[in-house]
Amino acid sequence: MSLADLPGGRCYNLAVARLNFLSIDEESLVHSKSIDCLENIGILVRSPKILQMLGEHGADIDESKMIARLPEDMVKEAVKKAPKRIKMCSRDGRHDLELPVDGVPYVGTNGIGTYMTDLETGKKRTTTRKDIADFARLTDALDGMDFFWANVTAYDVPESLHMVHALWTALNNCTKNYGGLTLSPNDARAQIELASLIAGGEEELRKRPLFHTLCCVVAPLSFERGAVEGQAELAKAGIPIVSMSMSLGGMSAPVTLAGTIVNANAENLASLVITQCASPGAPHIYCAESTIADMNTGGFSYSTVEYALISAAAGQMAKRYGLPAYTGSWGVGGERPGFVLSFTQALWISISMLASTDMAAGAGQIEDAKGGSLEQLLLDSYLWENYRGVLRKHLVNEETIDLELVREVGQGNTFLTHPHTAKNFKNQIFFPDRRKMKWEATLSDGMILEAREEVKRILRDHEVEPIDPDILRKGNEMLRGYEKNLPH
Repeated sequence: MSLADLPGGRCYNLAVARLNFLSIDEESLVHSKSIDCLENIGILVRSPKILQMLGEHGADIDESKMIARLPEDMVKEAVKKAPKRIKMCSRDGRHDLELPVDGVPYVGTNGIGTYMTDLETGKKRTTTRKDIADFARLTDALDGMDFFWANVTAYDVPESLHMVHALWTALNNCTKNYGGLTLSPNDARAQIELASLIAGGEEELRKRPLFHTLCCVVAPLSFERGAVEGQAELAKAGIPIVSMSMSLGGMSAPVTLAGTIVNANAENLASLVITQCASPGAPHIYCAESTIADMNTGGFSYSTVEYALISAAAGQMAKRYGLPAYTGSWGVGGERPGFVLSFTQALWISISMLASTDMAAGAGQIEDAKGGSLEQLLLDSYLWENYRGVLRKHLVNEETIDLELVREVGQGNTFLTHPHTAKNFKNQIFFPDRRKMKWEATLSDGMILEAREEVKRILRDHEVEPIDPDILRKGNEMLRGYEKNLPH
């Protein structure tokens, strides 16, 4: 029997590389100050409907200012009701995601860029549904990618239907779980209807959600009407809600790390309360993509040390509440395709993946997610395939320590020739793909040309499991109906 076959024996520890930023006392302080913030400062909710719902569940509502103050008991009840394990499903059943992870986090693409670099010319250009389809098909083919978020925006469809078209295009061209956004309750309802076609009905979609939705809080502490009403609609349908806080220290949150962490935590708890009030027991994922503002430009950057540390703190807070965490980022995200960051910046990004996260997005984007690149998606995926070895789980127990083996080999002798080594080295040692690592070593523009040809080959040869033609036809008819009913 090899170690890979062992059930774990008397396992004293499951060793996984993880980074903690906050002490237990600091975690408690972040929690208490977040509760203080929600109880005494409150959240701005620009939806009378959601305000009324919160009031009916115990919130103190100031209707004139559209402020809801959330008592501690209300937050505790939401945390209690939220499921601690979530399943996000794939169309083919082969890429289902179970949260929280027991080792390596799930990694996917990022969105929703406003341009991409053209695969033929390398120049920036606006994007269409076909480009979303290409990103989706490439993601479907890449072993390093676990879920798909539309990297770019389709500018060849009506603006109010951007998210609906993105979802339908993604589900047609990628079997993996899709990460969407919502603009309104009507938009949310349309996404549910389209996904239900593929799932086999709304109840089947509830059992096997084919997509999750990122519901971004507008920092500080503000919820826009369309998005928050869409969040409630999706929660009722059993679609996992991702409460993304993008608190920007110095601009939409205090400039101190501690202040930004508390703001992001308070926003996540507030969003969780909304989800659980709308549909008790609905799946909800804690998410923070927060950092400190670049004081030279006012911009947002993933490649900062503050991003890594805030991600670590956010991951800890998610685990404190027993919630799945979406608090890491993976992807180079430089000004152009390739490995263009400094070693230090790349290290900061990699640190965020050690932050107790279950999911991370970022692959395929450039210029801090302003744009997308198919070549970059390939490079980021290959880089992740090699990096994720550090996050594998390792059993630490009597079988893996195996002092009897040490006794048998004896002092001064070698373990190389012992059958134990031959049986177990492949499942104990991580073997990176050296062909993929060569691009990391060269850091030359040549890698882009090679990646471009590889992307073209994949898009030419990879076949995505097709959707039933009748379902495809009906979905396309529904899309035309949505467009026809748009206000003129």
